[in-house]
Amino acid sequence: MSSELLVDLGEEAATAQLGQLKLSTLEDQQWPPDESSLSKSETENSQGFDPGSPHLPWDHPFYDIARHQIIEVAGDDNFGRKVIVFSACRLPPQHQLDHQKLLMYLKATLDQYVESDYTLIYFHHGLTSENKPSFGWLREAYKEFDRKYKKNIKALYIVHPTMFIKTLLILFKPIISFKFGRKINYVSYLSELEDVVKCDQLVIPTRVREYDNKLRASLKPSSLPSLSPPHSPPLPEQVFGVSLVMLRQKDPDNHLVPVVMRDTISFLSEQGLEIEGIFRRSANVTLVKEVQLKYNSGATVNFRDMEDVHLAAVILKTFLRELPEPLLTYQLYNDIVNFTSVSSDNQAEVMKTLVESLPEENYASLRYLITFLAQVSANSEVNKMTNSNLAVVFGPNLLWGRDNAMSLSAIGPINNFTRTLLDQQHLVFT
Repeated sequence: MSSELLVDLGEEAATAQLGQLKLSTLEDQQWPPDESSLSKSETENSQGFDPGSPHLPWDHPFYDIARHQIIEVAGDDNFGRKVIVFSACRLPPQHQLDHQKLLMYLKATLDQYVESDYTLIYFHHGLTSENKPSFGWLREAYKEFDRKYKKNIKALYIVHPTMFIKTLLILFKPIISFKFGRKINYVSYLSELEDVVKCDQLVIPTRVREYDNKLRASLKPSSLPSLSPPHSPPLPEQVFGVSLVMLRQKDPDNHLVPVVMRDTISFLSEQGLEIEGIFRRSANVTLVKEVQLKYNSGATVNFRDMEDVHLAAVILKTFLRELPEPLLTYQLYNDIVNFTSVSSDNQAEVMKTLVESLPEENYASLRYLITFLAQVSANSEVNKMTNSNLAVVFGPNLLWGRDNAMSLSAIGPINNFTRTLLDQQHLVFT
């Protein structure tokens, strides 16, 4: 992984090179279509949920853009930041796409997340002379994204970069700030993304995976980048990545709520309720790993000694995301994704029934978490974290599909369920 944006090349030379570059060969354009652009969990949903739908009605102004699934939201990365994915191979031919509307849709999607730290992953493979936006549009698009969008983007990862994209960025050098330029990283192989985000949770187009395999196959064995290391067996005192049932069995006091949740929520209840943007900021990755190692070694962790509210917030989200099964369980996945079909008059009752069907440990932990988040939202005038904002943060950490992949089509209903749960928590947990 590298950041090469600031390579010095004269603009005239760059323009000349750009005109000579080919975006893709014909062979590259003939990749087989994705077997499915949705995760298995989404295609297995029960009646009432159309797996091919981007959850927008056909007459919605953005329907014709959303249906291509060019833009996806994929939960949190390894640093506790939201992940936005843009897949060039899903761009239709230029004459079939309203690029101005694409820009509006991209902004509308980012508007939900830009108040939080976030990461942008761009899959470049599949951009061809037929579907590439014009240079003028790209320039205007960059200018359209003002400081609100650029402030909290912590990294832009360009996967499978070509000379074309590198030259294009050099052309943009006069209008790209030095600070933003440092956030751009080139990623040659999908395996390199594992340092940033678990690839299992990304909906990576089939043709991108195929192209990655093709690149790896063309390398000499000695030059092959390492694949993701196999999962090591859990440590005797391991806490992260361990089921709630096992954590309860190992707890000397048989606590239903795991120690990580008790520690972080206790600390945040004391010192985090009035922190603006709590749960929206990322934390130092080295400190996150140190705290995880302490927990997994059986050591006591005292967040009061560290005095870092955002670290505790990231540890809580990371713990939830690394559970082997989501807190809301796979069993409830279909019911939750389809929850939008429940009438408003019946939502509290249906939600109460769903939540009470959870295993004992899950119910207790969910109640503990939601009760705390209700305290957070009660201070929203100060911390700016309303129920809607909290739902955007916690929804993807409370539920995901069996294959871990999270797409924008599922994340909306999951966030909606989480927001309704926060709104109705006084009726659900009675």
